[in-house]
Amino acid sequence: MAKEVKKEMSFMDHLEEFRWVLVRSSFAIVIMAVVAFFFDDFIFDTILFGPKDPNFVTYRFFCELSQKLGVESFCVQELPFKLQNTEMEGQMSLYIWTLILVGFILAFPYILYQFWNFIKPALYEKEQKNAKSFIFVSSFLFFIGVLFGYFVIAPMSVNFFATFSVSHVVENEINIDSYIGLIKTSSIASGLFFELPIIIYFLTKLGLVTPKFLREYRRYAIVLVLILAAIVTPPDVVSQTIVAIPLLILYEISIIISAVVHKKQLANE
Repeated sequence: MAKEVKKEMSFMDHLEEFRWVLVRSSFAIVIMAVVAFFFDDFIFDTILFGPKDPNFVTYRFFCELSQKLGVESFCVQELPFKLQNTEMEGQMSLYIWTLILVGFILAFPYILYQFWNFIKPALYEKEQKNAKSFIFVSSFLFFIGVLFGYFVIAPMSVNFFATFSVSHVVENEINIDSYIGLIKTSSIASGLFFELPIIIYFLTKLGLVTPKFLREYRRYAIVLVLILAAIVTPPDVVSQTIVAIPLLILYEISIIISAVVHKKQLANE
Protein backbone atom coordinates (compact mmCIF):
# COMPACT_ATOMS: atom_id res chain seq x y z
CA MET A 1 0.00 0.00 0.00
CA ALA A 2 2.81 2.36 0.91
CA LYS A 3 4.42 1.64 -2.43
CA GLU A 4 1.24 2.68 -4.27
CA VAL A 5 1.11 5.95 -2.34
CA LYS A 6 4.67 6.64 -3.40
CA LYS A 7 3.71 6.16 -7.04
CA GLU A 8 0.83 8.63 -6.71
CA MET A 9 2.94 11.40 -5.21
CA SER A 10 2.74 14.69 -7.09
CA PHE A 11 5.73 16.59 -8.43
CA MET A 12 5.59 18.97 -5.47
CA ASP A 13 5.55 16.01 -3.07
CA HIS A 14 8.69 14.63 -4.72
CA LEU A 15 10.27 18.07 -4.55
CA GLU A 16 9.48 18.31 -0.86
CA GLU A 17 10.94 14.85 -0.23
CA PHE A 18 14.08 15.80 -2.15
CA ARG A 19 14.36 18.97 -0.05
CA TRP A 20 14.41 16.87 3.10
CA VAL A 21 17.10 14.66 1.56
CA LEU A 22 19.24 17.78 1.13
CA VAL A 23 18.41 18.99 4.65
CA ARG A 24 19.35 15.68 6.28
CA SER A 25 22.52 15.42 4.19
CA SER A 26 23.53 18.97 5.10
CA PHE A 27 22.88 18.25 8.77
CA ALA A 28 25.12 15.17 8.59
CA ILE A 29 27.89 17.23 6.95
CA VAL A 30 27.67 19.83 9.73
CA ILE A 31 27.85 17.13 12.43
CA MET A 32 30.92 15.56 10.81
CA ALA A 33 32.47 19.01 10.42
CA VAL A 34 32.02 19.55 14.18
CA VAL A 35 33.72 16.18 14.79
CA ALA A 36 36.56 17.27 12.49
CA PHE A 37 36.91 20.46 14.56
CA PHE A 38 38.34 18.42 17.46
CA PHE A 39 41.06 17.05 15.15
CA ASP A 40 41.89 20.31 13.35
CA ASP A 41 45.60 20.19 14.19
CA PHE A 42 45.92 16.73 12.66
CA ILE A 43 43.83 17.68 9.62
CA PHE A 44 45.88 20.78 8.81
CA ASP A 45 49.42 20.07 10.05
CA THR A 46 49.61 16.36 9.21
CA ILE A 47 47.19 15.85 6.32
CA LEU A 48 46.85 19.08 4.34
CA PHE A 49 50.40 20.29 4.85
CA GLY A 50 51.86 16.79 4.55
CA PRO A 51 52.61 17.05 0.78
CA LYS A 52 54.64 20.20 1.51
CA ASP A 53 57.17 18.12 3.46
CA PRO A 54 59.98 16.58 1.33
CA ASN A 55 59.80 13.52 3.62
CA PHE A 56 56.17 12.87 2.72
CA VAL A 57 55.49 9.15 2.22
CA THR A 58 54.76 9.53 -1.51
CA TYR A 59 58.06 11.26 -2.22
CA ARG A 60 59.98 8.58 -0.32
CA PHE A 61 58.14 5.83 -2.21
CA PHE A 62 58.89 7.28 -5.65
CA CYS A 63 62.50 7.94 -4.67
CA GLU A 64 63.03 4.30 -3.69
CA LEU A 65 61.07 3.04 -6.72
CA SER A 66 63.09 5.14 -9.18
CA GLN A 67 66.33 3.89 -7.65
CA LYS A 68 65.24 0.25 -7.89
CA LEU A 69 64.12 0.66 -11.51
CA GLY A 70 67.33 2.43 -12.40
CA VAL A 71 65.51 5.35 -14.01
CA GLU A 72 65.95 9.08 -13.48
CA SER A 73 65.91 9.76 -9.75
CA PHE A 74 62.65 11.09 -8.36
CA CYS A 75 63.95 12.07 -4.95
CA VAL A 76 62.55 15.31 -3.53
CA GLN A 77 65.25 17.22 -1.67
CA GLU A 78 63.28 20.38 -1.03
CA LEU A 79 60.08 22.15 -2.03
CA PRO A 80 61.14 25.77 -2.54
CA PHE A 81 57.98 27.70 -1.76
CA LYS A 82 56.36 29.48 1.15
CA LEU A 83 52.68 29.65 2.04
CA GLN A 84 51.16 33.02 2.76
CA ASN A 85 47.79 34.49 3.62
CA THR A 86 46.87 37.76 1.87
CA GLU A 87 43.37 38.40 3.22
CA MET A 88 42.32 39.53 6.69
CA GLU A 89 39.65 36.84 7.06
CA GLY A 90 41.44 34.38 4.76
CA GLN A 91 42.56 31.83 7.34
CA MET A 92 39.21 31.80 9.15
CA SER A 93 37.30 31.28 5.91
CA LEU A 94 39.75 28.57 4.85
CA TYR A 95 39.43 26.90 8.25
CA ILE A 96 35.62 26.73 8.14
CA TRP A 97 35.30 25.54 4.53
CA THR A 98 37.99 22.93 5.01
CA LEU A 99 36.14 21.45 8.00
CA ILE A 100 32.92 21.42 5.95
CA LEU A 101 34.69 19.57 3.15
CA VAL A 102 36.07 17.04 5.63
CA GLY A 103 32.53 16.72 6.96
CA PHE A 104 31.29 15.96 3.44
CA ILE A 105 33.91 13.22 2.99
CA LEU A 106 33.08 11.60 6.33
CA ALA A 107 29.32 11.85 5.77
CA PHE A 108 29.48 10.52 2.20
CA PRO A 109 28.02 7.05 3.00
CA TYR A 110 25.06 8.63 4.80
CA ILE A 111 24.50 11.06 1.91
CA LEU A 112 24.45 8.09 -0.47
CA TYR A 113 21.93 6.37 1.79
CA GLN A 114 19.64 9.42 1.68
CA PHE A 115 19.74 9.65 -2.11
CA TRP A 116 19.22 5.90 -2.41
CA ASN A 117 16.06 6.17 -0.31
CA PHE A 118 14.87 8.96 -2.60
CA ILE A 119 15.23 6.95 -5.82
CA LYS A 120 14.33 3.57 -4.28
CA PRO A 121 10.56 3.76 -5.08
CA ALA A 122 11.40 3.94 -8.79
CA LEU A 123 13.38 0.68 -8.66
CA TYR A 124 12.28 -2.92 -8.85
CA GLU A 125 11.93 -4.86 -5.60
CA LYS A 126 15.03 -6.92 -6.38
CA GLU A 127 17.06 -3.75 -6.97
CA GLN A 128 15.82 -2.23 -3.72
CA LYS A 129 17.40 -5.11 -1.81
CA ASN A 130 20.82 -4.08 -3.15
CA ALA A 131 20.90 -0.93 -1.02
CA LYS A 132 23.65 -2.15 1.33
CA SER A 133 25.81 -3.34 -1.54
CA PHE A 134 25.34 -0.07 -3.44
CA ILE A 135 26.24 2.09 -0.44
CA PHE A 136 29.23 -0.07 0.48
CA VAL A 137 30.68 -0.26 -3.05
CA SER A 138 30.07 3.42 -3.80
CA SER A 139 31.59 4.53 -0.50
CA PHE A 140 34.55 2.19 -0.95
CA LEU A 141 35.27 3.54 -4.45
CA PHE A 142 34.91 7.12 -3.25
CA PHE A 143 37.31 6.69 -0.32
CA ILE A 144 39.82 4.83 -2.49
CA GLY A 145 39.61 7.67 -5.00
CA VAL A 146 40.15 10.30 -2.30
CA LEU A 147 43.22 8.42 -1.04
CA PHE A 148 44.54 8.06 -4.58
CA GLY A 149 44.09 11.78 -5.20
CA TYR A 150 45.74 12.70 -1.91
CA PHE A 151 48.67 10.28 -1.94
CA VAL A 152 49.40 10.27 -5.69
CA ILE A 153 47.94 13.17 -7.66
CA ALA A 154 48.24 15.94 -5.03
CA PRO A 155 51.91 15.43 -4.03
CA MET A 156 52.97 15.05 -7.67
CA SER A 157 51.21 18.30 -8.53
CA VAL A 158 52.66 20.10 -5.50
CA ASN A 159 56.17 18.93 -6.33
CA PHE A 160 55.89 19.88 -10.00
CA PHE A 161 54.47 23.37 -9.47
CA ALA A 162 56.75 24.09 -6.50
CA THR A 163 59.91 23.29 -8.47
CA PHE A 164 58.81 24.84 -11.77
CA SER A 165 60.19 28.30 -12.43
CA VAL A 166 60.41 30.56 -15.46
CA SER A 167 63.46 32.28 -13.98
CA HIS A 168 65.63 32.17 -10.87
CA VAL A 169 64.58 35.77 -10.26
CA VAL A 170 61.05 34.65 -9.36
CA GLU A 171 60.40 33.17 -5.92
CA ASN A 172 57.33 31.06 -5.18
CA GLU A 173 55.23 32.50 -2.38
CA ILE A 174 51.99 30.57 -2.79
CA ASN A 175 48.68 31.81 -1.46
CA ILE A 176 47.41 29.32 1.10
CA ASP A 177 44.01 29.21 -0.66
CA SER A 178 45.72 28.07 -3.85
CA TYR A 179 47.68 25.33 -2.06
CA ILE A 180 44.78 23.98 -0.01
CA GLY A 181 42.54 24.24 -3.08
CA LEU A 182 44.91 22.02 -5.06
CA ILE A 183 44.94 19.38 -2.30
CA LYS A 184 41.15 19.43 -1.89
CA THR A 185 40.40 19.46 -5.62
CA SER A 186 42.80 16.60 -6.34
CA SER A 187 41.29 14.45 -3.59
CA ILE A 188 37.60 15.17 -4.16
CA ALA A 189 37.79 15.09 -7.96
CA SER A 190 39.62 11.76 -7.81
CA GLY A 191 37.03 10.38 -5.36
CA LEU A 192 34.17 11.37 -7.64
CA PHE A 193 35.97 10.00 -10.72
CA PHE A 194 36.31 6.63 -8.99
CA GLU A 195 32.50 6.56 -8.93
CA LEU A 196 32.62 6.01 -12.71
CA PRO A 197 31.56 2.30 -12.54
CA ILE A 198 28.50 3.25 -10.46
CA ILE A 199 27.59 6.08 -12.84
CA ILE A 200 27.97 3.79 -15.86
CA TYR A 201 25.75 1.21 -14.14
CA PHE A 202 22.86 3.67 -13.79
CA LEU A 203 23.40 5.21 -17.24
CA THR A 204 23.22 1.72 -18.74
CA LYS A 205 20.07 0.96 -16.75
CA LEU A 206 18.52 4.12 -18.20
CA GLY A 207 19.57 3.17 -21.71
CA LEU A 208 21.81 6.23 -22.11
CA VAL A 209 25.02 4.19 -22.43
CA THR A 210 25.80 0.80 -23.98
CA PRO A 211 28.92 -1.37 -23.79
CA LYS A 212 29.28 -0.97 -27.56
CA PHE A 213 29.44 2.80 -27.15
CA LEU A 214 32.09 2.52 -24.41
CA ARG A 215 34.21 0.14 -26.50
CA GLU A 216 33.99 2.34 -29.59
CA TYR A 217 35.16 5.37 -27.65
CA ARG A 218 37.81 3.51 -25.65
CA ARG A 219 40.68 5.03 -27.66
CA TYR A 220 39.38 8.54 -26.96
CA ALA A 221 39.10 7.71 -23.27
CA ILE A 222 42.71 6.48 -23.26
CA VAL A 223 43.89 9.72 -24.86
CA LEU A 224 41.95 11.81 -22.31
CA VAL A 225 43.34 9.79 -19.39
CA LEU A 226 46.91 10.19 -20.68
CA ILE A 227 46.40 13.93 -21.12
CA LEU A 228 45.02 14.16 -17.58
CA ALA A 229 47.96 12.16 -16.23
CA ALA A 230 50.40 14.43 -18.09
CA ILE A 231 48.77 17.54 -16.60
CA VAL A 232 48.78 16.47 -12.96
CA THR A 233 52.16 14.72 -12.86
CA PRO A 234 55.79 15.68 -13.49
CA PRO A 235 56.99 15.19 -17.10
CA ASP A 236 58.27 11.65 -16.68
CA VAL A 237 56.86 8.36 -17.93
CA VAL A 238 56.87 6.53 -14.58
CA SER A 239 54.70 9.11 -12.79
CA GLN A 240 52.27 9.42 -15.69
CA THR A 241 51.90 5.64 -15.93
CA ILE A 242 51.20 5.28 -12.20
CA VAL A 243 48.37 7.83 -12.47
CA ALA A 244 46.98 6.57 -15.78
CA ILE A 245 46.78 2.83 -15.02
CA PRO A 246 44.13 2.99 -12.23
CA LEU A 247 41.98 5.34 -14.33
CA LEU A 248 42.15 3.02 -17.35
CA ILE A 249 41.32 0.02 -15.15
CA LEU A 250 38.23 1.89 -13.89
CA TYR A 251 37.14 2.49 -17.47
CA GLU A 252 37.54 -1.20 -18.35
CA ILE A 253 35.57 -2.21 -15.24
CA SER A 254 32.85 0.21 -16.32
CA ILE A 255 32.66 -1.53 -19.73
CA ILE A 256 32.26 -4.92 -18.03
CA ILE A 257 29.52 -3.58 -15.72
CA SER A 258 27.73 -2.00 -18.66
CA ALA A 259 27.91 -5.28 -20.60
CA VAL A 260 26.45 -7.28 -17.69
CA VAL A 261 23.59 -4.84 -17.17
CA HIS A 262 22.87 -4.62 -20.90
CA LYS A 263 22.83 -8.42 -21.21
CA LYS A 264 20.31 -8.73 -18.36
CA GLN A 265 18.10 -6.08 -19.96
CA LEU A 266 18.09 -7.96 -23.26
CA ALA A 267 17.27 -11.19 -21.46
CA ASN A 268 14.33 -9.58 -19.66
CA GLU A 269 13.01 -8.18 -22.90
